Amino acid sequence: MHIVISGYFGFDNVGDEAILYSIIESLRAVKPNVNITVLSNNPAATSRTYNVQAVNRRKLKEITRAIRSSDGLISGGGSLLQDKTGMLTIPYYTGVMRIAKFLNKPVFIYAQGMGPISSKLNKWLVKTTLNNVSQITVRDKASKQLLSDIGVTNPAPIVPDPVLGLDQASFSHNWKTSEHLRPFITVSIRDWPTKQAYHKKVATCLDDLAQNGYDIVFVPMHGKQDAVQSKKTADLMKEKSYLFPSNASIQEKIAIIGDSQLLIGMRLHSLIFSAICTTPFVAISYDPKIDAFASLCDQPVIGHVEKDNWGSDDLWETIRRILSMEEWKQAELRRKVSEHQQNAKKTPEMVFETFIQELKCEQSY
Repeated sequence: MHIVISGYFGFDNVGDEAILYSIIESLRAVKPNVNITVLSNNPAATSRTYNVQAVNRRKLKEITRAIRSSDGLISGGGSLLQDKTGMLTIPYYTGVMRIAKFLNKPVFIYAQGMGPISSKLNKWLVKTTLNNVSQITVRDKASKQLLSDIGVTNPAPIVPDPVLGLDQASFSHNWKTSEHLRPFITVSIRDWPTKQAYHKKVATCLDDLAQNGYDIVFVPMHGKQDAVQSKKTADLMKEKSYLFPSNASIQEKIAIIGDSQLLIGMRLHSLIFSAICTTPFVAISYDPKIDAFASLCDQPVIGHVEKDNWGSDDLWETIRRILSMEEWKQAELRRKVSEHQQNAKKTPEMVFETFIQELKCEQSY
């Protein structure tokens, strides 16, 4: 079977690359000989990294040729159908789905987080496109509700983010191990337009942690962009900190978070990495998806980057409380996450069932 995968791939965003890696690994776990083509911003790197075929996501002819030769299209995961990051995002991803439907190929929406969608045109595009796909799966209740609100009538069961299905036991890193003689805290921070000085709040708390015996390791999740934000925060600190390589592999970033005592995270997939390693985390929210995942894992959200109702003292006190009962918190997180990890492995089975069923229907005509 040949499957094409469409998503935000080839942009050096560890979260989205982790989604791709997870989907590929889970598909191969079900059918080891599955043939996969990825629509990528950097086809050569994607092909080399994941041992798949890859075509340029910006070239219509390449996209059409790949889908025509396939047995179906996967769209996802991640937050593809939203217009927060630009007005062309939804037209692009729904456009790829419409090409697949024009070519009579089944379309599977894979664990997507939906919205926000503010434009009437984009709401119409999502509604009319998703009402004609073969199967929709979403990753949270808010996404399911949004689809219902805009008129999507296709069923949309909730499934875990694909990254939750990863088995991190074999992942490792060998970065500066000898320097980290003390327990350490990992930090994933990103840029966000706000008047609130959240970098300073985090930096002040990190100084308190360092003065109480913890090393601080920043883990950039989106390449150089997050490395810049990590350095910006580190420069506001009085104490020493470390920067994990921004170009480290997904597996290495998961491993370093897994070795830490706790993660302070803004990026969703830093929280997911933390969860699969049963490393407790404290989230800083910029989007409802952060709150939703933290709630799923029963981990605290200290506040929102656009609000002034939290400070460094609140962050420090929350972390201090978690670290004071670290083993219990790890056990609780393990219990919360284990069920979702198993459920994440069921989604690829749905993909093959959907595509095989459509193929049988097509052959019966």
